[in-house]
Amino acid sequence: MQFYTIGQAARLLGVSPDTARRWADAGKVATHRDEGGRRLIDGKDLAAFSVEIAAAGGESDASYTSVRNAFPGIVTAVKMGDVAAQVEIQAGPHRLVSLLTREAVEELGLEVGMEATARVKSTNVHIDRT
Repeated sequence: MQFYTIGQAARLLGVSPDTARRWADAGKVATHRDEGGRRLIDGKDLAAFSVEIAAAGGESDASYTSVRNAFPGIVTAVKMGDVAAQVEIQAGPHRLVSLLTREAVEELGLEVGMEATARVKSTNVHIDRT
């Protein structure tokens, strides 16, 4: 299972670390502390929360830009078929869906809650595991 610090979660959600801390303090997303005292968020919880805030209008205090059409985000869904797969990434307020081979998803080890970057060119969405 992958865990994210408050700072990493803030970057994936497109907000400041202070905003992510306020959300955690308010109980909007569950955290726990590691041995060093850092607050960590479970990847699956962060994925669900990212979809929730995007549906609610974003609540983000950051501006959104695409640098060379790259959208860093968090995997929110992986649907596997016999040959093909569908991967959804929430990158701030943007939901990106990529259709790729099952083999590619397995090779990348993609699963809900992990960090990934969607790269968009024309009508194609490519996924980079980060």
